[in-house]
Amino acid sequence: MHLPFVRVPWLAALLFLAACSSAPTAPPPAPSPATRVLLISIDGLPASTLGRGNTPHLDQIAAQGVRAAWMNPSYPVLTFPNHFTLVTGLRPDHHGMIHNSMHDADLGRFRVADLEAGMDARWWQGEPIWNTAEKAGLRTAIWAWPGNMAPIAGLQPSRRVPYSPHVSPAARADEVAGWLTGPVATRPRLAALYFENVDTTGHDQGIDAPATVAMVRDVDAAVGRILQALDAHGLRATTDVVVVSDHGMADVQPHQYIALEDMVAFEQAEAVSTGQVIGFNPRPGFEAIARQRLLGRHPHYTCWPKQALPARWHYGTHPRVPAIVCQMDEGWNALPAEQLRKGPKEERNRGSHGYDPALPSMRAVFLAAGPSFRGGTTLPAFDNVDVYPLLAHLLRIPPAPNDGTLQTFVPVLQTVTPPPH
Repeated sequence: MHLPFVRVPWLAALLFLAACSSAPTAPPPAPSPATRVLLISIDGLPASTLGRGNTPHLDQIAAQGVRAAWMNPSYPVLTFPNHFTLVTGLRPDHHGMIHNSMHDADLGRFRVADLEAGMDARWWQGEPIWNTAEKAGLRTAIWAWPGNMAPIAGLQPSRRVPYSPHVSPAARADEVAGWLTGPVATRPRLAALYFENVDTTGHDQGIDAPATVAMVRDVDAAVGRILQALDAHGLRATTDVVVVSDHGMADVQPHQYIALEDMVAFEQAEAVSTGQVIGFNPRPGFEAIARQRLLGRHPHYTCWPKQALPARWHYGTHPRVPAIVCQMDEGWNALPAEQLRKGPKEERNRGSHGYDPALPSMRAVFLAAGPSFRGGTTLPAFDNVDVYPLLAHLLRIPPAPNDGTLQTFVPVLQTVTPPPH
């Protein structure tokens, strides 16, 4: 069932959150109105990456604030579905961004590389945190977060930058630092920044390759540039910094690919999506044979009708989800045969994601530090739908209906009245 997207009173929202906890717990006190929030995503950064000596600035955030053992990604474990979950608190099955590539009966095809489709607000269902903030009268500034360029419900961030792979991590960091340290009248209360670099390099080289490790260091250094700018302007004490990743990464061997045509003939079913989570829609007249060919356990993958997917994935009710969903085993991908013939095996992805979210390799990062958090604390693992209600709490604004809970963060939140600046 899809959630109705209506506003709820702040008091009612807090009472609802308290009622959802396993034991009566008072809601945490609200942070100071002066607190600003910086949200940073490092796409494809596994939770296991931290603490190895390659992320000194991220490790500093963890030491000074809060670190989760890990954060559970939502299904499917792909970039666009999880990034929109992080900023709406809704499962992909509820916010409609159900895959990186998908089909809608009214809108046609969606692919992440299609910038025009990405700006069509009809693909993005639910209320992102920047809309929640703008509706409350707060300025927001968003650097290339998936969905930031679409006028969702007719709203957009006060300042927004489209995605460009040609802008270095350091240049992105400096631009966002400029937003946060600029004239007081134009400083955003919420800023968000997206880094895809670790994910891209991890796909090409593998999760522990020297190039991937070097990119982790580069992105960590970029985060450090923002922290240093905040320090230089005396703003660390009034800024809550939240760092997340959307998912982890698994190793893929060059031979671990399956041709889609070996799963089912394209004359019998249309492949709506490829990779690790494959969606098929049987063609008219071939429904029975497609189901017979696909459903069940196969070497290296399993297929289900959308109505019978594992309940823990919270997936399969949205009309965009194809009739049959196939999940590849960890480390395996499925692509069209023509694509597999284009280059030697050695050039194929050496790292990938999109696998079962319960796998350790898929675990994501959550770190937070600032005046609203208790220093040196650790949280047990939690689902990434909880990030949105946390962001709303930090901004002191009522959250839109969502699938998460603020109760996750009660043990690590505190009230600090920051000094004037």
